[in-house]
Amino acid sequence: MNFRILIFIQIIALLCIDHQVTAAIEPSQTQKQTTLGLYLTANEAYKMLNENQGIVFIDVRTRAEVAFLGMATGVDANIPYMTVGDWDEWDEKKHNFKLFPNSNFLPYFNEYIAEHGLNKDSTVILICRSGNRSSGATNLLAQVGYKQIYSIVDGFEGTNPVDKNNPTNQSLKGWKKSNLPWSKKLDEEKMYMEF
Repeated sequence: MNFRILIFIQIIALLCIDHQVTAAIEPSQTQKQTTLGLYLTANEAYKMLNENQGIVFIDVRTRAEVAFLGMATGVDANIPYMTVGDWDEWDEKKHNFKLFPNSNFLPYFNEYIAEHGLNKDSTVILICRSGNRSSGATNLLAQVGYKQIYSIVDGFEGTNPVDKNNPTNQSLKGWKKSNLPWSKKLDEEKMYMEF
């Protein structure tokens, strides 16, 4: 019986985001927490991007996600943090194809930053599907000295709310469901083209 309660608590923890404060939130989900502690909801990110020049906006989802689901308007580049590989390995726990770390993520990211005259103190916002991979990418970038990397905790697609009648779930909608600008029409110059 205690095992079932533990599983229930873990499921609730995975579906909730606890604390919301002005311009940043601290995610309750461990996999969404970053060493830098810089978090935004999709709405906060959109506002920050519109109010500040020089912020870099990177989509870290796979090319397939971007191709089939679209991308936030205003994204500067798609640099996948994870890749699907050859679509030949299955993840039993997730009931989906396995994702693998993109070995080119860091070199490609560093090159993008350098080519645009930016540095490790520049402000960057990362978005993925629901905030998990953007937090992983944030942690990797923090390990190599980047200091201003924000993770969008509700991502492009959002997360599933526990209670749909709870008004605090507004921050869980994600970019697309918050009716922020996005498109399925992609710009080739912004796409990750490494194979």
